[in-house]
Amino acid sequence: MEYTVKKLSMLAGISTRTLRYYDEIGLLTPARTNSSGYRIYGQKEVDKLQQILFYKELGLELDKIMDILNDPTFDAIAALKMHQAKLLEKREQLDLLINNVSKTIGANEGRIIMSDKEKFEGFKQKLIDENEEKYGKEIREKYGDETVNQSNAKLQNMTEEDLEKVTLLADQIHTTLAEAMKLGDPTSEVAQKAVDLHKQWLTYYWPTYSKEAHAGLAEMYVADERFKAYYDKEQDGVAELLRDAILIYTGMKN
Repeated sequence: MEYTVKKLSMLAGISTRTLRYYDEIGLLTPARTNSSGYRIYGQKEVDKLQQILFYKELGLELDKIMDILNDPTFDAIAALKMHQAKLLEKREQLDLLINNVSKTIGANEGRIIMSDKEKFEGFKQKLIDENEEKYGKEIREKYGDETVNQSNAKLQNMTEEDLEKVTLLADQIHTTLAEAMKLGDPTSEVAQKAVDLHKQWLTYYWPTYSKEAHAGLAEMYVADERFKAYYDKEQDGVAELLRDAILIYTGMKN
């Protein structure tokens, strides 16, 4: 079956403007243009649009989606299985949160007793899932599945007090790094204080601490654009300063 822009937009639940934009950037071009100048989409384009919307739902940017779909090794069936796995993960996360809300209602009504640990299970799982989606592949390749799984288990078992402490540490790290940036010296006392806070923060997540792993993470903060953007969101150069300060702190700087 073939579709015009209007009909395909109605079928997919997106705007005609979106379809035209996808054509302009080369993400989804029509199969042909008819004699009246209308864009015509066939089954191949319909299936490709479905893939695009799947990836958008998973939070990928359009340029990344384009790279994936234009890859000559792209496997549609494997992609669908991946989509399914991701959606099942989201459903599991939502089920945890729904169960958490139900328990909270029951506790507030006096029907059940809810432990402090139970109150935060859904939220901690959400954080684990988000970290896995953003950084899981790189972290697992660097440190191995066992280490990452142990780290996730440690987060899941955090108490409310632990969560408060680790959140406070994260804020202190950013504040201290902002002060260190005024000096621009990774050897300064304030920069080294930021690293010590960073080490304390890591011990809440890592099963064991090592200088080598800390230094390796520091290098990733600069090499990986996502980590770099997180630290550089307030000011450019923060990630590099933190990296250099960590390498000095751990004795790993050449």
